[in-house]
Amino acid sequence: MDRTERFYTIDRMMRSARGTTLREMMEEMEISRATIRRDLEYMRDRLAAPIQWDHETRRYRYESVSQDADRYALPGLWFNASEVHALLTMEHLLSSLQPGLLEPHIEPLRGRIRRLIDSGDHPAEEVTRRIRVLHMGARRADSDVFGVISHALLRRHQLDIEHLNRRTGEVTQRRVSPQRLAHYRDNWYLDSWCHLRRSLRSFAVDAIRSADTIETKKAKDVTESELEKVLGTGYGIFAGDDIREAVLRFTPEAARWVSGEKWHSRQQGEMQPDGTYTLKVPYSEETELVMDIMRHGADVEVIAPDSLRQAVRERLSAAARQYPN
Repeated sequence: MDRTERFYTIDRMMRSARGTTLREMMEEMEISRATIRRDLEYMRDRLAAPIQWDHETRRYRYESVSQDADRYALPGLWFNASEVHALLTMEHLLSSLQPGLLEPHIEPLRGRIRRLIDSGDHPAEEVTRRIRVLHMGARRADSDVFGVISHALLRRHQLDIEHLNRRTGEVTQRRVSPQRLAHYRDNWYLDSWCHLRRSLRSFAVDAIRSADTIETKKAKDVTESELEKVLGTGYGIFAGDDIREAVLRFTPEAARWVSGEKWHSRQQGEMQPDGTYTLKVPYSEETELVMDIMRHGADVEVIAPDSLRQAVRERLSAAARQYPN
């Protein structure tokens, strides 16, 4: 935590009803007593923070006998990256919401979010004009289908669905027990127990052409540990039991970007003496991993396994044939 972020944390703790202690600030920010004392002194002397020591409660707080604490604000107070992303994403989602049951509640909620953005010491209009959160690649799901799925999911009923296999163009009938909905890369996926395949499957909601709740059939429940074992250990949205490890080597140029990226929660990355970067990620199905590898073109090489290396080679060869001499 850098010094500026410490100041914001101290400011938040000072404004609480009880105030705070040296020990609480030290534990919250994981810093020494000497460091917190220097920060308090700097805030008092240089930033004019109305910090006082209450001898009765033996706690630090802002002065309450005057209005200074109400007027006082850290200069340039701003959100961190995750906070501004969350606020702007919420504002974007609410503004794109279709008219429905929530319509009477949307504008007040949007107003609260905009007031939160305003509290960051910058006008909300300026924030939304100057900072952009781009949602790319989203595919629109049928709102009626989504409603049926979410209702069955929460009521624990089975579903009959018509699912489009985009790879083959075939539409199949499936009976599934919905387990959870996942929002991944700006799209919705339904994790389910497929009674046809007798295994866990993940379906893109926008590829589900129709869905009907089977009120008389209770959904089969799958434990959270089993869900994570099958669906949480593979790469991206494609998962399975057969977990393999991909070993990728990136050029020094690509390493400057990829070394800071998160491809998987269990990835292992290492910079090499020659400037290249080795990345190891677990995967079960190679579909999404191959797509992510191909976007780096000549800046990445699949070292292992041979099956993944061959899959990438075939896709690159097929792409090259689209551009004959």
